Amino acid sequence: MAAAEDYDTAAAVAVFHQSRAGVRGLVQSGVNTIPPIFLMPTSPSPRSPTTTAFAIPAVDLSLPRQDTVALVRAAACSCGFFNVTNHGVPAGIVDSAVSAVRAFHEQPLTVRSAFYSIEPVGGAVTYSTIPIAPQRGAPLLPWRDTLRVRFGPGEPILGRLPAACRNVLQEYQRSLTAFGKEMAGLLSEALGVGTERLERAMQVEGWLMACHYYPPYPEPERVVASLEHTDPSLFTVLAQDGVGGLQVRRDNGEEWGRAQGTIWCS
Repeated sequence: MAAAEDYDTAAAVAVFHQSRAGVRGLVQSGVNTIPPIFLMPTSPSPRSPTTTAFAIPAVDLSLPRQDTVALVRAAACSCGFFNVTNHGVPAGIVDSAVSAVRAFHEQPLTVRSAFYSIEPVGGAVTYSTIPIAPQRGAPLLPWRDTLRVRFGPGEPILGRLPAACRNVLQEYQRSLTAFGKEMAGLLSEALGVGTERLERAMQVEGWLMACHYYPPYPEPERVVASLEHTDPSLFTVLAQDGVGGLQVRRDNGEEWGRAQGTIWCS
């Protein structure tokens, strides 16, 4: 094994992306140790965040609109995220979308690699292990693969979706479009910026669907699937599966809470 000072990280990252196999490909190859480009530093050990059981706001869309708007306003002004209940997106559609995405990520390499690109503008549909934004003490790559699908504005791209998840993700997108418009209206009204302000912005920006896949870890304590971050989008709708793992942080910057529930908005 080469000494640490002889390890060429840039070359290792380039070789990894050139394989077009993602983290899933590493697992399929039988790797039993984590490559250095994925490793969290072992010394000094990072300080673990304080995880608490603080109450996370819930917004029930079955309530009268004025009550729903009040709940959205309180959540948006206090912590910026909330769990949405009675949202009208059928559970079966969410479950089918999660299953279809998994089916794509577990397709043979020859199928997955056709979509591989680390550039967000590389196409309407891309598959890759997205590099982590440079920050001290972080690995170069996460232990995670992502299928990204851009919906509008402009030319429809539904026919470019992978066959393994094409029909299901189209149906999921239709359900999420209706839900997103409703949430945009509620947020606009709650924040006092006009009922159509955010919906107009959505029509200009379009939608990005990020479908993550987390392969099993040979050394789970030494890698990360995602670091703390703030999404750059207008707002994020997140569907969480039964495994869970999502954590959210309040404005005080110290306390994290485990997010329970299926549909989230932040």
